[in-house]
Amino acid sequence: MDKIDRYKVYSQYLRNRYGEKVYKIPINLPVTCPNRDGTAGCGGCIFCGEEGAGFETLSQFMPVSEQLETNITYIRDKYKAQKFIAYFQNYTNTYLSLEAFKKYMVQACREDVVEIAISTRPDCIHDDYLVYLQALKERYNLTITIELGLQTVNYHTLKKINRGHSLAEFLDAVLRIKKHGLETCVHLILNLPWDDEDDVIEDAKFLSALGIEQIKLHSLYIRSDTVMGRMYEGGEFEIITLEEYVRRVILFLEYLNPDVVIQRLIGRAPEENSLFCNWNTSWWKIKDRIDESMEELDTYQGKRFDYLHGSALKEKHQR
Repeated sequence: MDKIDRYKVYSQYLRNRYGEKVYKIPINLPVTCPNRDGTAGCGGCIFCGEEGAGFETLSQFMPVSEQLETNITYIRDKYKAQKFIAYFQNYTNTYLSLEAFKKYMVQACREDVVEIAISTRPDCIHDDYLVYLQALKERYNLTITIELGLQTVNYHTLKKINRGHSLAEFLDAVLRIKKHGLETCVHLILNLPWDDEDDVIEDAKFLSALGIEQIKLHSLYIRSDTVMGRMYEGGEFEIITLEEYVRRVILFLEYLNPDVVIQRLIGRAPEENSLFCNWNTSWWKIKDRIDESMEELDTYQGKRFDYLHGSALKEKHQR
């Protein structure tokens, strides 16, 4: 079995879907998070820094059309690319007034943009926004993907990391997104200190049962200027080893529906103000280690995907 067949690789999925290589262009909006301003909580998630997730984006005060043009021109010239995904990356992009949201989204609709990806929280999914996105999708013949930060299905850990929402909000968000014909990408952190391998398996099972289309895996990044950073310096928890992270990723993939697209296996993060970042190892080396381990074990995505559709009945009939 070839390496690329061991899990559903995002880049190949995009090439198959759009007929050529597609590049994701980050967009930064002047928006915050309900878990920071007191609506859902204060201070944000305990691992989140002031700049959120977008550490390689242009200024949030630059118009969307200008951010796109600047980045697309660079990528087109360097890689001869022709098709792009407009990725509203940082913070909670549906935490805007509906009119402001519409103004930003429509600026991303240009001929060479084939998809819009919108990063947000499960508690910021509302039908009014989804109705508009469905209309935008149909009008411009776009794919629209909602990227939801979940991090874990362990509701005790969700509370520990101060997510400000529970599994109920996530479930509600996914069902609403599906109702409007949009796709969902879910972000997970597989090495949160309060999760174990059973939680990793449950992550895969829960998201498979929901029919999630895409997954983005991250490893925990610890900044010095965060609550988690202070906890880490105080010795309140330890980070699992790189070898254990590799094992968790493989375990997750084995239990995951083989049709789910894997956007990434390991995240990238800035090293500035970092207390811990990817075991001081380049992200691509970690990815290579995961690939190599899967080959050595002769395993693949969906190997243990046998638990849905009345699995107990299937076992009974096989006796």
